[in-house]
Amino acid sequence: MTMIELTLAIFVLLITPGPTNTLLFLGGAERGHRAALWLIPAELAGYLVVVVPLTLLGAALLHDAPRARAVVAIAAGLWVAWLALKLWLPQNLPKGASGVSAGLVFTTTMLNPKALIFGLVLLPSPDHLVANLGLFAALVVIVAAGWAGFGAWLGGMSGHQSGPMLWFRRGASVWLSVVSLTLLAKGLGA
Repeated sequence: MTMIELTLAIFVLLITPGPTNTLLFLGGAERGHRAALWLIPAELAGYLVVVVPLTLLGAALLHDAPRARAVVAIAAGLWVAWLALKLWLPQNLPKGASGVSAGLVFTTTMLNPKALIFGLVLLPSPDHLVANLGLFAALVVIVAAGWAGFGAWLGGMSGHQSGPMLWFRRGASVWLSVVSLTLLAKGLGA
């Protein structure tokens, strides 16, 4: 895979709506763009904690434990279901506060199935490992800033009124429910 093909593959997978992007979007809508940028290191750390070991040792680990992918998919599906429920329920937050924390972004990203694709398929390359990881990290930051900015823009259009924010959270909850069911179905072999 050429560097251009790798860049496009990573970018397209990163920009696809999923649990982490949903949290960054909501963080931007709730906090504003600048404050939501503080969530990006949590996303990057969450990915790197999973992607680096998978890139270095993943193929051997999965060969020795073939059910590992199913277990990861089920764990991710359960986490995303919990996240969907948490977003659906109203929260009593002080004005200007956000229900999206760095810890929530970190944990969600660690359980994001995209990490498996990055670590096992796209990034492993003995000759280009450092360059691939650097490219990956840069694209994570760019895409995360974009999702946070998009959320901040829509949140700004709503004037941070509680009604529109509730609908943003409920819409994100419905989307994450679909993602959760898909992950659980894959993990259970459906």
